[in-house]
Amino acid sequence: MEHDTKLLGCSEADIAQAAAIIRAGGLVAFPTETVYGLGADALSAQAVARIFEAKARPRFDPVIVHVASWEEAERLWWNVPELARKLAERFWPGPLTLVLPKSQLVPDIVTAGLSTVAIRMPDHDAALALIRAAGRPIAAPSANRFGRPSPTHHEHVLESLGGKIEAVLACGPTPVGIESTVVSLLEAPPRVLRPGGTPLEALREVVGELRLEPPRVDQGAAPAPGTLPRHYVPETPLFLLAGGTLARGEKLPRKRCGLLAFRHGWHDFARVEVLSGSGDLREAAANFFSALHALDRAGLAAIVAEPVPEEGLGVAIMDRLKRAAAGRARLDATWVWISRR
Repeated sequence: MEHDTKLLGCSEADIAQAAAIIRAGGLVAFPTETVYGLGADALSAQAVARIFEAKARPRFDPVIVHVASWEEAERLWWNVPELARKLAERFWPGPLTLVLPKSQLVPDIVTAGLSTVAIRMPDHDAALALIRAAGRPIAAPSANRFGRPSPTHHEHVLESLGGKIEAVLACGPTPVGIESTVVSLLEAPPRVLRPGGTPLEALREVVGELRLEPPRVDQGAAPAPGTLPRHYVPETPLFLLAGGTLARGEKLPRKRCGLLAFRHGWHDFARVEVLSGSGDLREAAANFFSALHALDRAGLAAIVAEPVPEEGLGVAIMDRLKRAAAGRARLDATWVWISRR
């Protein structure tokens, strides 16, 4: 179904208009500190079904629920350990999602049929104001077509979902730029289902030990959003450099390719996007999806991505790069060899 997507601002009146759309079962894209989310009433199975339709998202991929208070989260879980409260006190509002058994209030479509629900409190004034004005929790995956790079600006949302949703709260770029860290509290030690905007080092200060290996899923629903082997994939083929150079046997025509660089650009690429000239991983994370969108729009033959250090937010950046490049291990042998100059 086509819609005349309204471009709203971030004023109190705009947020009230967006909240009315949510209450009426509509879809509103809104900013969080991580990326733009595609919001619907989390307590309405029919409204949440529209998220899957607009994104062309498979029903086996669960959706994160956004709340504006701890009390709201407690209503959506049925068993809440003290550790959840400690983590919320330390990291909420912020880019941390907690997974616990769901209450009967949460429709099965939100959790892809799982008995657990993922919840977080976003650290963004517009997002919190929207949740409060709507008067209900908001289910919101990233506001883009399924499997594509996440939107960190309202322009990215319009490019991907314009005409498919009712409105977008246009509040400019998001500050963190990488989705939330998702942690399951179903076992001890807690398991990280997806690295993200809350660094693992900070989590360990509260919980001590963490399990980092993904859970084994033979079939059925994904354990958390953004955990499929191939995800965040641009239209342009993306190849990840191994150790700073292409793996043996891989070749690319540099003058037809773009480079997603960490600190410094290389010579002769058609386009270069540098994540952080100073090597700051926070800056790199904030710029990551925006740079990937820019390269994807540039009409390139391929995108070459340089690894970043796997520490702090670099763990989350590399998680996205590996998923975006999955299945692209070898290139055509007739292409020109790339080397650093």
